[in-house]
Amino acid sequence: MKKIAIIVSSVQKNMELARKLETEAKEQGAQVEFINLVELALPMYTSVLEDEKGIPSEVHELTQRLIDCDSYIMVAPEYNGSLPPVLSNAIAWVSRTGDNFRAVFNQKFVALASHSGGGGAKLMESMRIMFVYLGANVLSREIINNYTKEYNPKTAKSVVEELLRY
Repeated sequence: MKKIAIIVSSVQKNMELARKLETEAKEQGAQVEFINLVELALPMYTSVLEDEKGIPSEVHELTQRLIDCDSYIMVAPEYNGSLPPVLSNAIAWVSRTGDNFRAVFNQKFVALASHSGGGGAKLMESMRIMFVYLGANVLSREIINNYTKEYNPKTAKSVVEELLRY
C-alpha cells in the first residue's frame, strides 16, 4: 500500500482542502500521513539557534514521518506571492537533518495544492522551484482553489491517481 503524506500549512480553507484530498487518497486505497505544520509549531529556523540548541526532536520526528512516505501533497495558501512562513520554516529545518539536505525529497513525487485568496499561481511557482531544487519530481497538474474556483473532485482524483502510479 502506498503512503501519501498530506502536509498542510494553514488551518482554514487549506485545511478543508487537505481533508478532502485525504478522503480521496483513502478512497483510492492509499495510507495517509496527515501533517499539520501549524500544529507542530516549530521554532523559527536560524543557524544560531541550530548551533546553540541543535535540531529539535520534533524536526527529527517530522523528517522520519516524511521519509516513511512514498509521495507528498503540499497544501498551502499563498503568502505575499510566495510560500507561507510555516512551510518555508519546516523545510528549512528538515533540510538540516542528516548529511544530505535533499535526502527527504530526493526522487519523491510531490503534488501541489492551494486554496488561495488570490490566484495562487505565484505560490505554485515558488513551491515548484523549491521542491525541484530539493530533488523532488513535482507533478505538472496542480490543484488551485479560491473563492470563485471551487474544489473539483475529478481533478483531485486524477492527481491522487498519478501519485499512486509512481
